[in-house]
This record gives sequence, C-alpha cells and structure tokens, in this order.
Amino acid sequence: MKTLSIDIETFSSENLTKCGVYRYAETPDFEVLLFGYSADGAPVQVVDLTAGETLPADVRSALTDPAVTKWAFNAQFERVCLSRYLGYPTGQYLDPSSWHCTMVWAATLGLPLSLEGVGAVLGLEKQKLKEGKDLIRYFCTPAKARDGSLIRHYPTDAPEKWSLFKAYNLRDVETEMSIQQKLSKFPVTESEWRNYTLDQQINDRGIMLDRTLVTQAIRCDERFKRTHMEQARSVTGLDNPNSPVQLKAWLAEKGVEADSLSKAAVADMLEKADGEIELALSLRQELAKSSVKKYTAMQTVVGSDNRARGLIQFYGANRTGRYAGRLIQVQNLPQNHLPDLDTARALVRSGNTDAVEMLYDSVPLVLSELIRTAFVPKPGCRFYVADFSAIEARVIAWIAGEHWRQEVFAKGGDIYCASASQMFHVPVEKHGVNGHLRQKGKIAELALGYGGSVGALKAMGALNYGLQEEELKPLVDAWRLSNPHITKFWWDVDKAASTCVRERTATETHGIRFYYQSGMMFVVLPSGRRLVYVKPKMGLNRFGNESVTYEGVGEQKKWLRLESYGPKFVENIVQATARDILAEAMLRLNAAGYRIVMHVHDEAVIEAPPDTSLENICSVMGQTPAWASGLLLRADGYVCDFYKKD
Repeated sequence: MKTLSIDIETFSSENLTKCGVYRYAETPDFEVLLFGYSADGAPVQVVDLTAGETLPADVRSALTDPAVTKWAFNAQFERVCLSRYLGYPTGQYLDPSSWHCTMVWAATLGLPLSLEGVGAVLGLEKQKLKEGKDLIRYFCTPAKARDGSLIRHYPTDAPEKWSLFKAYNLRDVETEMSIQQKLSKFPVTESEWRNYTLDQQINDRGIMLDRTLVTQAIRCDERFKRTHMEQARSVTGLDNPNSPVQLKAWLAEKGVEADSLSKAAVADMLEKADGEIELALSLRQELAKSSVKKYTAMQTVVGSDNRARGLIQFYGANRTGRYAGRLIQVQNLPQNHLPDLDTARALVRSGNTDAVEMLYDSVPLVLSELIRTAFVPKPGCRFYVADFSAIEARVIAWIAGEHWRQEVFAKGGDIYCASASQMFHVPVEKHGVNGHLRQKGKIAELALGYGGSVGALKAMGALNYGLQEEELKPLVDAWRLSNPHITKFWWDVDKAASTCVRERTATETHGIRFYYQSGMMFVVLPSGRRLVYVKPKMGLNRFGNESVTYEGVGEQKKWLRLESYGPKFVENIVQATARDILAEAMLRLNAAGYRIVMHVHDEAVIEAPPDTSLENICSVMGQTPAWASGLLLRADGYVCDFYKKD
C-alpha cells in the first residue's frame, strides 16, 4: 500500500468548533463511529466501528507506517482523532510527516477551506451530500431531551438515518479523491509539505496556559460586572442599564438625545455630561470594555496537561498562504503597556480584586493587557521570543529596488524617522531633532505602502494623532514622491497582471512572473511558491474603472467575484514573501533543536531552558534565504517568563 485516503465520523460531547480537535478527542466519551477509506485508489470501504467491525490489519498498520501517505480533507482532524483511537496519550500524536491534507492542497490554489465549497467550485461529479449536516448533528453531537438533559442518538435509534450516514461517509472519501484527481496537474511542492509537517508538530506541541490566572481573571471580570451593574441600576433605576433601548429612554428623560451608544458616541457625550448622566455613561463605557472572551476560550481549549493546541491554521489566509489564528485567535491579542505588568498579573492571579480596583483606573483594561501573560513556558523553561524587524517594509524595498530604504536597513536605522526625513527634507531623530515628525512618518509608512491614500490615513487614525485634514493629501503626495520605485512597482504589477489576464500570456516585472493556465492566473514569488487567482478576467471595479477580477473567498466566507489592482496585488506578493521567509526561518530553528510553541505574525515563540542563547536564536532566524539575495533581514528578541510584548 502506498496511499490511504481517509474520512472518519466521530462522537464527542465537546463542541468541536469551540474547543478544537485536540480537546474534542481528549473527552472521555470520544468515539470513532465510521472509518471510510480507499487504499491506492480502490473502491471506498466503510468500517462501522459501532457494529463491532474492525479495521483491516493492513489499514491499521498503514496509519503508523511512514512509507504510506495518508490523505484526508483537513487531515489534522483525522490524524488527531485516530491518535486517540489507537490509544496515544494526551500530547502524543501520529507523526504528521506521512500525512497530506487535501484542504491545504485546495488552499494553495485559492479554493475554499471546506469540502463542500471545493466540490462546488470544481464542479465535481461526486460532491459532498448536503444532508450530512443533519446526520452529523443527530449522531455526532449530544441532543437535548424534553426535560433539558443531554442525550445521545445511537445507530439503533434510527437505522435508516444510519444507512444514510454510512453513505455520506463513503461519499466524503470519494469527493476527497475526486479533488486530488482534479488538482493533480498542480501538486503541492515538497518544501510546502515540509512547512505543513512543522506546522502540525507545533500545533501538536501546543503552548502551556496558566489556568490559575485564567480562572481568576474571569472571576475578577464577573465581580467587576456585577458591582458596576448594581451601581448603574442604582443611578438609573433601570432593570437593565446595559440595554441600549432602556438607557436611551432614560437619557431622553434627562434631556439627552442619544442616536447611538457606540464607543465613540458615548465618549462624545461624556465631554458635555455631568452629575448622574456622566456617571451612567462612565459606567456604560467601563462595562463595554469588559470582555473575557479570550480567557473563556482558553478554558474551553486547554487540555488535561494544561496545554492549548491547534491555535494555528496552516494556509489559513489562502490568498497569500499566511498562517491564521484559530480558537483563542492569537493573531489579534491585545498589546500590553502596563509599566508594572508583573504586579498587576500577581494581583489578579492571587484573586486580590480589591487591590486591582484600588490601584488601576480600569479593571477591564488590566484584564485585557494580561491576556498575553496567560501563555507560560513549562516548568524549568523560559520563553525566547524572536521576530523580524520591519519585515514587510524590507521586502517591498528589496523587490521594488527602493535603494534609500535598503541603506536605512543596512545601517540599522529607524524606517519611520528615515521616511519622515525623506518626505520633509529635514533630519528626523527619535526623541531628538524634528522628533515630532516621526509620528507622521510612521502613519504614512503603515497606511500608504500598498497604494493607500487619504482614506487609508484616516483609517489608520491619522486625525487622532494630531494630523489635520488639510495635511493628509500632501502627506500622501510626499510619501509617493519619496518612494518612486515602490510607486512604479504598483503600476508595473498592475500592467503585468492585466496583460496576463487580457491576453492569456506570460508577463514578468521586478522578478515576479505572471502566467495563465487552466483558467487561473499564477503569480510566481521570489521563493518559487505560486499565488493563484481563480477564473480571472477583466471587468469594472467599484469605481467604474477596468481592473482584474477573480473568484475567491470574500466577506462572510462566501465564494464571490472579487476585484484587484496593482497595489493590492503588491500587498499579496509582499505579505506572501514575508510568510515564506518566516516559514523557512521556523524550519531552520526547528532543525537547530529549538521547540517553537507558537508563532504570531512575524514572531516565533520558543520554549527553552534558561541557559539558551537568545543571540543564537536571532542569528538563525535572521538568515537571508538563498532565493532572496540582497534582502537585508534582522531578527530581534527578548526572554520572558510569561508571554508579553516587549
């Protein structure tokens, strides 16, 4: 046997979408119900494990045989669940190096991250059976009885439904195999499968959580909400002062008309309010800040060994191949700016809510800033956090050939100061001469690199940082004049992509190659990896101008026709290249023996003994890939006893 295509159906009382597959499979009542498979492309067989059937010996052996490639759609689910089925303890899982994921394959070609979605887009003859969702709900999850208790449905409760469920399981394997056949002309590279294997190893390893801190943070928040709600009721006399309808009516009685109770609207009203109105609005403002969703997600996800797993989605952003956060959503953790972070953490962890309320202006803000610190290294280790310095700014300068920027990086300069200096033709030093201009340089850098204009500056909060409306357009013009090669890069890419789609011919600019094949536009990155745009054609964008349009996953995760143009393609190219640099860096770190437990954006978090060399970690991470000659990279780092932003 060389290949084994698999799909399984399972039961667990845990909610898979909330807790993730690792916690899901760890539950005592977890069970594999059906095992559908095809060995070497043979007709699909379904093993009904609930009926006492057993896996054939060669199939069972293949699960642990590194010479047999196992295929599944979202293979992490099958691999983790089957690890539990085979008796692996928590923290140990089937080796991912012999597992390949059809979902990842589809994602590399810009297709949806669902079996049903891929089947529909590819127009497969054998597509996922639509009644499957109801059958999964019936057999795979607990149901509520009339008295409110939870019950489980067994095959004997509905034999006809069970027969349909077995057919559904068989069809899923057929659909997965059809996808492989359909995509066979565009295989995933071995280097990308190595990246996938490492991703799975990092997810299997997980990261430890301080469960005491998590529990106490939730309790602290509950007490805060309770006391503030009681105070709000006392002030307003309302049953539910958190209700916008009730509070608006109360404010109207006091002579204050409130069209909205949004964060900004409440802040505006507070500037003019006094007395009980000011107090009521202040209480609402504080209650609105109160959110412990990430702490509750931690409680839901964490395993019996105190580690949270499955937090990173490989190829989660299928436009660029970047990693995405799942479950706890580590990609959007609040930053921490408290000067006495250790003290605040110790007070919350010990349950000293009185001291927290006395010492800090805002309890919700403290809890928010402590979210990162809930991630901790295992006993006897510390966290070594290393990240790339200004990675996207370096990549775009390198590809576009913006030499003054590369000189800044070569000399270890501050790109925000250098950008402001280039724009305003005066020296700018952080905390020094013309230091006030650095903020303008920073806002311009963050907002304008991918074709942004006045609207992008406003979205970046330019007006909140002291810039005036009349300064914005000149700032855009100054940035573009200071970066002529980047500006040219946008429109050269626009022309190359448009010509490729319009004439269905290969084009190239700045070392980036575009070609059309099988109804798709491929964009070859410096690394050799390809970005894919499905069914591209020329059309009109929202402004009535001609642009490239293509099919992809848009808002609400729906398959839509999307529009793009030069700067947007450049954003994809730059972010995808930065992703490839991170992926290679993690392979090097792993080969050097460093245990990566989490990575966020362009940052790797390593769990290692206290005598580990941070300098060496940064040196390994900061190496320039062989395919990126001339790109100047730098990795910086710090050491901590709980995760934080340095």
